[in-house]
Amino acid sequence: MKVSFVSSQAISQAMRYQTSRLQSDLVKTTKEMSTLRVADIGLALGARSSISVSLHREIDRLNGIVDSNELAATRLKATQIGLKELTDAASDLLSDYSTALSDAAAPTIVQQQAAKVLALMSSVLNTNLNGENIFAGINTDVKPFNDFLDPASPNRAAFDASFATHFGFAADDPDAADITAADMDAFLALVESQMTGAGWSPAWSQATDQTITSRITLTETAQTSVSANIPGLRKLAMAAATVAATFGGELSKEARMAAVERGIELLGEAITELANQQGFTGVTEQRLKQASERMSTQIDLFTGSIHDLEGIDEFEAAAKVTNLKTQLEISYSLTASMQKLSLLNYLS
Repeated sequence: MKVSFVSSQAISQAMRYQTSRLQSDLVKTTKEMSTLRVADIGLALGARSSISVSLHREIDRLNGIVDSNELAATRLKATQIGLKELTDAASDLLSDYSTALSDAAAPTIVQQQAAKVLALMSSVLNTNLNGENIFAGINTDVKPFNDFLDPASPNRAAFDASFATHFGFAADDPDAADITAADMDAFLALVESQMTGAGWSPAWSQATDQTITSRITLTETAQTSVSANIPGLRKLAMAAATVAATFGGELSKEARMAAVERGIELLGEAITELANQQGFTGVTEQRLKQASERMSTQIDLFTGSIHDLEGIDEFEAAAKVTNLKTQLEISYSLTASMQKLSLLNYLS
């Protein structure tokens, strides 16, 4: 029979190794208890870890689109508010023009109301949200609409130049009293061709016709902005501008009535087109909401699948932590006792 001897130092070293392993296991188990996920996915899942990585990637992609949809929804909501303000202003101006047509309102009063609409257009169409001009199309870093009430503005300069070229004098010239209804109709036709054609940009607007296209799901896109260049806004601007720029001078009554009559026609068309645009924008808002809801459902499903792969039982993890702490305390105690063992203490 062979007797093997084990020194107290070897036992002490083994106890220190055991203590170190228990400490490592405790750290890992504590992490699992706080996250309710396995600490080492590769070790726990093996070949199935690729499935977990794919699910996490899909969740990140979906969350990114949901966040983008929230920004787009905020932009569309602000757009809807702006369109409603302009539609209401157009309706009020239509009422003012109808009153003026019956000669029941002074020209200066009608001119002031038209100027208010132009000021509102400048305010609404230059709305900035989160650092973006929401009516600028894809040119979001530039204010899209020029202030017609500013004499130095390019749209006001273009209008005044067209008036002077067509009639041979300025709108506030006394000779404006001789302008006939036919003359005004011819001038309005010229202005309309400019504002509905190439003359609108850049004199009136720096916006692009192309609007922002957003990906609202993994497979769907939507137009999530409205450009200041849409026909309804052009017609509203023309209806207000022709009155605001010409009614302050000596324009004849016949010419004023011709401008008001054409303004009424333009306002009627503008109100209809702006209301239609509100409807289109509302449909897009609904699509965004439904898309985000569908993706949230997908995220929940993927999250459930990840939990099935990586999740751990909370109570089991807590019990394991308690057990490891107990073992660690025992290990500390034994290690301390082993450190006290020596031949000198035995002999004494």
